[in-house]
Amino acid sequence: MPAGYHGTILHVDLNTGELTTERPAPSFYRHLMGGSAMGAAYCHRLVPRGARALDPDNVLVLAGSVVTGAAVSGASRLTAVARSPLTDALGDSQCGGAFAAGLKFSGFDGVVVSGQAPAPSYLLIHDGKAQLRPAEQLWGLETAESEAALRDELAPLKVEVLQCGPAGERGVRFAALITMSSRACGRTGLGAVLGSKNLKAVVVAGRSRPMMADPEAVNALARWGAEHYEDSAVHGIGTFGTASVVRSQNAAGGLPTHNWQSGAFDGWESLDGKRYSETILKGRHTCTACTIRCKRVVEAEGEPFAVRPVYGGPEYETLGMFGSGCGIADLPTVARANQLCNAFGMDTISCGATIAWAIECFERGLIALEDTGGQRLHFGDGAAVLKLVEQIGRREGFGRLLGEGSARAAQVLGRETEALLTTVKRQEMPAHMPQVKRSLGLVYAVNPFGPDHESSAHDPTYPGYPQRMAELGLVDPQPNAVMNREKVRFARLTGLLYACQDSLSVCSFAFGPAWQLFGPSQLVELVRAVTGWKVTLAELLRVGERRLNLFRAFNAREGFSPGDDRLPDKLFVPLQGGASNGVALDRAEMEQAVRWYYEDAGWDMGTGAPSHEKLRALGLEGFLT
Repeated sequence: MPAGYHGTILHVDLNTGELTTERPAPSFYRHLMGGSAMGAAYCHRLVPRGARALDPDNVLVLAGSVVTGAAVSGASRLTAVARSPLTDALGDSQCGGAFAAGLKFSGFDGVVVSGQAPAPSYLLIHDGKAQLRPAEQLWGLETAESEAALRDELAPLKVEVLQCGPAGERGVRFAALITMSSRACGRTGLGAVLGSKNLKAVVVAGRSRPMMADPEAVNALARWGAEHYEDSAVHGIGTFGTASVVRSQNAAGGLPTHNWQSGAFDGWESLDGKRYSETILKGRHTCTACTIRCKRVVEAEGEPFAVRPVYGGPEYETLGMFGSGCGIADLPTVARANQLCNAFGMDTISCGATIAWAIECFERGLIALEDTGGQRLHFGDGAAVLKLVEQIGRREGFGRLLGEGSARAAQVLGRETEALLTTVKRQEMPAHMPQVKRSLGLVYAVNPFGPDHESSAHDPTYPGYPQRMAELGLVDPQPNAVMNREKVRFARLTGLLYACQDSLSVCSFAFGPAWQLFGPSQLVELVRAVTGWKVTLAELLRVGERRLNLFRAFNAREGFSPGDDRLPDKLFVPLQGGASNGVALDRAEMEQAVRWYYEDAGWDMGTGAPSHEKLRALGLEGFLT
């Protein structure tokens, strides 16, 4: 019997309603571990060349990993993979909560969904069995209402729900997958994929827990995490949430303000973790078996902008996009924007960044009242921002265009609006600025599905955490502002660890190469304790390398090239104000960094694709393009 996993993958053909179970060989699991790498492999195999993201032929994979469900902090993430409606590249996204463990306990390691249901449906998986059920009664409901209706319908089963909201049903290109009404697989628009398939939700329940190879070692690692949590750097994130970094980001000139015109925001104190905790915070929530308890529960009164606890509270990214990015210094307004995004099922990063882009375009006279439906857009106007969020979620008015994402909207509008974009591969950048964290510029450029702040370690961690960095062979710390060959090596090696963590579906607050609760060697301990496999860190990094190369190979097959690894013009315009006043990226420096990265990764300089030699060396011969 396998340890840590069931050895079963559920395939759902919505065209025919057929549900089948695949039993992959143990080598499949050890080669890919689960999560992102597994999802990429299935998309390679099953998505026809040229199939678009919202076509029935696109495939959506939901998976935990071989360690999902272990009672250790951070081992409870879900990964979703499909061709992205936002970027057209292969996309993935992760979320926390209890759904991933619920999927594992339902008797399956993953779900592969293809086709399109003839009518709105939802998928119920319970103790190794699955069925498609009608969901007309759920279509159009906001996420909290839909989840409550499903829990009532399926009582007394204790279920976990993953769903698309109204935004996914209506094809918003940055629609998210939502669980617990407050956790989002936010990036790359995979909620729109679920909606395009007429599948409202996937619901899981069960008690089919796989065995652990060494339960005592699993428990010992869990105890270590609980005992060392208060002494770790992640303790601040547990106490004050990710809002705790607003202060340091602003001080460094790295808090994106007014659509990335500046890295400093005069109203930053109103968004900071301390103010957050003193005002709207009502409690802390957690994911399965996690001691960090970083999820915010908030509440604010005052119709029509009341904020309900069920939708959770804004994270740093949301504060950066809707707060400083849109010039809003009012925390309840940002919390309301977060609630609307969770209710409609939308990525707060892309939604907030798209609105910030539209505001700057309006203030510069590049778009006019006839474009916005008569709405005036200005930085700091919270009511106008909230109205746009609702319009996007409903695909109404100016929101119909903004729901395409800022890059596609700029193509429609023209008039030099593209110069104000903050996108790579049509995906909006998160709230961590490469101008003050140079290696992020490289990672935003070469990352297969566009900019992501959890695809590598950030520059300050190299000198800040030398002992853990040394576990990856990184022993030559570099300053933040440097972009040399060693910094490229830092970005790539930490990126391989993050890629492995996305394939193991573990939380990057709990596991990582720097400030996280557990370090790289403890990730090895976890896999060994759960599976019994005598893995090494080098083997796990190879899993991460397989994941990245599977994504790049898929994209190359679909026509992506080095020209897509291009940063927006915004990053090369000097910032205004604060500690980063006058700072910008250097084009020649970044182009050289990309060439070095390609060289180290074994990617073809002309096509951007992994070389045949690289794919063979990784055991990926079946994915040659």
